[in-house]
Amino acid sequence: MNQPRGVLTGYRVIDCTIAMAGPFAAQRLGDLGADVIKVEPTAGEWQRFASAGGANGNRINVSFLSLNRNKRSLAVDLKSEGGKRVLCSLVATSDVFLQNYRPGVAARLGLDYESLKAINPAIIYVSISGYGEDGPYIDRPGQDLLVQAMSGAMLSAGRKGEPPSPAGQYLADAVTASTAFEGVLAALLHRERTGEGQLVTVNMLDALTTLQMQELSVFTVGGIPQERGEQPNAHVYIRAPYGIFATSDGYLALGFADLETLGTVIGEPSFAGMVPEVDGWTRRDELYEKTEARLRTDTTANWLEKLLAVGIWVGPVYSYQDLVDDPQIAHNGTFVEYDHPTEGLIKTPGFPYKFSVTPPRIDRGAPLVGQHSREVLAELGLGTDEIDSLVESGAVAAQ
Repeated sequence: MNQPRGVLTGYRVIDCTIAMAGPFAAQRLGDLGADVIKVEPTAGEWQRFASAGGANGNRINVSFLSLNRNKRSLAVDLKSEGGKRVLCSLVATSDVFLQNYRPGVAARLGLDYESLKAINPAIIYVSISGYGEDGPYIDRPGQDLLVQAMSGAMLSAGRKGEPPSPAGQYLADAVTASTAFEGVLAALLHRERTGEGQLVTVNMLDALTTLQMQELSVFTVGGIPQERGEQPNAHVYIRAPYGIFATSDGYLALGFADLETLGTVIGEPSFAGMVPEVDGWTRRDELYEKTEARLRTDTTANWLEKLLAVGIWVGPVYSYQDLVDDPQIAHNGTFVEYDHPTEGLIKTPGFPYKFSVTPPRIDRGAPLVGQHSREVLAELGLGTDEIDSLVESGAVAAQ
């Protein structure tokens, strides 16, 4: 019995992106069935040689492996005439073009929106940048940590006077990837209705700023200053006690507690009679400090049992191993496993969505450099001799 086809089956995506945000967005499209062709230099994309965490593989490092499944690799030299001809032919047969070149590079290569629109007026062209297509910051490096720092979010948690703390994941990259993915889907829907392609621009700074819709509105509309206290409450715009607290053997996360109920459970009599929506704001540091002192007297497991029993929002603080072993994660099928021809058995996060009719699936792992060059060129109508000539000239690399 044939497996259900993905919801984007029949669409072709050209992925001319590097690093994380662009490749991650393109991978999401591939997971939903799109034919994603990763166009990379003949030596391979930069991420193949920059292993996050030092996690190398046999022929493909983990960074590249994790961001490039469900893609075919076409390795071409876009500075050569042969390479440009190949890409222009591919554009004519494609639905989406993704790029995150440095400012000005796309135009120099003849791969800007207007140039590709002349080849294929229905193309959906997605340009991903650090700070925007133009403006005072276009030459700044659009790197995850730098964008997190500029977003203002780091100063919404932690103690006054202590250094801001970045997120424990590549947050700006991941949010930008999801934003680009949404943009592609919306533009495809528009084209289905009207037949019209368009330019979609996404930048990391805007993506991370707009993610803070509620927090920034509290500041801009409500006029509430962003002020950290003496205790590390986990968010300046949420009443105390709210954050991560040490126990006698680990940590737990506590959020939104009725103060009188919390005081009864942890043995803090001063919480009696307190009103959460009043004292939770005006006595933030005191509440955090007293809660922290009480929670240190017992184990995480005991506190979880006691606090959950009375309806207080509390949960464990997981390591990655704890997360992988969690029964809800297993029940959800959050991680997937598949065999890769060079890297062996792969266990990796799967898909953030489910479809009853057109579920996402993994048809192929991350490709080797130019693994599918001959296959893609043959689909464009090139004969064997012409393909061999492109490979011999160095315009194309193939396995």
